[in-house]
Amino acid sequence: MSDARDHEVDLTVLVPAYNEAENMKPLLEKLVGDLAPLGLTNEIIVVDDGSTDGTLDALRALRGAIPGLRVLSFRRNFGKSAALSLGFREARGRHVVTMDADLQDDSAEIGPLLRKVGEGFDLVSGWKQKRKDPIMKTIPSKLFNAVTAAMTGVSLHDMNCGLKAYHRDVVRTVKLRGELHRFIPVLAHWNGFRVGELRTVHHPRLHGKTKFGPARFVNGFLDLLAVMFMTTQATRPLHLFGRLGMAVAGLGAAATLWASLPWFLGEGLRLRPMLVFGLVLVVLGLQFLSLGFLGELIAGTRAQEPDYPLRERF
Repeated sequence: MSDARDHEVDLTVLVPAYNEAENMKPLLEKLVGDLAPLGLTNEIIVVDDGSTDGTLDALRALRGAIPGLRVLSFRRNFGKSAALSLGFREARGRHVVTMDADLQDDSAEIGPLLRKVGEGFDLVSGWKQKRKDPIMKTIPSKLFNAVTAAMTGVSLHDMNCGLKAYHRDVVRTVKLRGELHRFIPVLAHWNGFRVGELRTVHHPRLHGKTKFGPARFVNGFLDLLAVMFMTTQATRPLHLFGRLGMAVAGLGAAATLWASLPWFLGEGLRLRPMLVFGLVLVVLGLQFLSLGFLGELIAGTRAQEPDYPLRERF
């Protein structure tokens, strides 16, 4: 017997949700109304990211009332990247649209996003020009977008906007872990996909609490470094660490020779700071080379994306 998940549809709308119980019913009812005029076969996938506020109960109550609704519920909170990763694997649509569950994204924008994809883009990100968020969220977001654009060369005004439209090839190619969902456009760009953006409407949050917190500053910067490495050197780590190791070791060897020059000229060999410094750099360079070889081994045996335990699926 064939699984219903094998049947292709025109569009998958993917909604990761964490503690958004009050938003589920109005979100899904509006989504159904906005999808109807598009005339596309569709499905709606909600990934409940281990909510503790009754989100899963709200989704159970909507079972059968929302056409094409599929729900996947994690046993605990694994994060937005995990929710998107699972949703991408489960999606049956030729195109996929992601949106947040907080009612701040407007599902009426799905049609314009898909039309933009039809212009030759593989991924189109929403651009919330007039954000309805507090200043403590908007200013760091602007800084994040500016730094990311400068470091990656992918210039988007709203890199982390939850409202995005994808061609299926993108969601089949991009692999997510940690909190790399912030950098999906970068990962797509470095895999050769064409990335664009479209101005979208943004609404104030009416129910629930924002998931934004100070820890995201540090996490975002570390993830940016991870993305920079993965998109440029992940397939050849020895090239990166090998070059760095050779440069450091070469500098150390030069410093060691310079400190040893008096000994070659007949003076007694003494423990000089420059000699110690040079030897330390040589050892450090060898360690970088070792990291490169280990990276090659890891890259050659890279595991697939993890399987996240589900509490329920319907």
